[in-house]
This record gives sequence, structure tokens and C-alpha cells, in this order.
Amino acid sequence: MRNIVFTRIDDRLIHGQVMTAWVHETKANEIVIIDNEVAQDDFLKMIMTSSAPAGIKVLIMSEEEAINYLTQGADENKLIVLAKNPKVIKNVIDGGVKIESLNVGGMGARKDRTQLYRNISVSDEERACFKQIMLGGTSVYVQVIPEEKSTNIEQYL
Repeated sequence: MRNIVFTRIDDRLIHGQVMTAWVHETKANEIVIIDNEVAQDDFLKMIMTSSAPAGIKVLIMSEEEAINYLTQGADENKLIVLAKNPKVIKNVIDGGVKIESLNVGGMGARKDRTQLYRNISVSDEERACFKQIMLGGTSVYVQVIPEEKSTNIEQYL
């Protein structure tokens, strides 16, 4: 299994200072974005890779590709895994990837979502997905930036 040092849900994926802060905090040198749509869109892939902090390798993969990649033997790289929603993370875990903890950083409001915690909104399906992820042994918490205190998501579900 590759060395995953941080797994985050953020519907913006890579973005500015927040990602730079997490790269610095975790000492990661590789970011794996798991998104079936972005993986098929060369323009979005270009935008995502150019948004990463300098010197950080960015890989953009479908769920299936990510499962194959992340279950390979570890090397010297420290990986940040990013996805837009918990269903992607659940699918990856179901595919054999071990995720110790899951950071929920940004899930914006939509018509099918209600507020969960501050600026984080989830649908009923996403709530259920978080519960399944936690039942599997993964710790799930909210922490937008490293300087904030983390908050276990369980009490808000």
C-alpha cells in the first residue's frame, strides 16, 4: 500500500493557500486526485496540475485507476488523496485502499444538501456514506486548515 499521509474531501480539489498549508503540514510530495470526470478532461487536468504547489507531483485518476495505484507497494513518496465527495472515498476503501482518517474540508451548498457544520453541507446519501466509512474504521473529521482544531464529524451526522 502506498504511503497516504492525508486524505481530504474538498469539492474544489486543489486550491490555493489551503492546499499549500496541508502540503506543508503533511510533508507530502505527491497529490492524487480521484475524480472520474476530471480524469477524462484534459483541460481540467491541466488546470489542476498547474494549481498545485511548486515541486508537488499531481496525478489525476479515475476511481478504478486510483485503487490500482494506491494498493501498489509503498515507495518514498508521501501522498495526499483528494476527492470531491465521500462516495468516491467509500468506493476506494471498498476497492481495498486503507484510509486511516478522512478530513472533510469543503462541501458547498446545493439544493440536495443541508448544512452539516459551518460551511459544509451534505445530502442524505452523503450522510449515510460518512456513516459507512466510519463503521469501516476510518476516523472522519472536519478541519478546514491545519491551524484549526479538528472536530469529529460523528456528532453532526
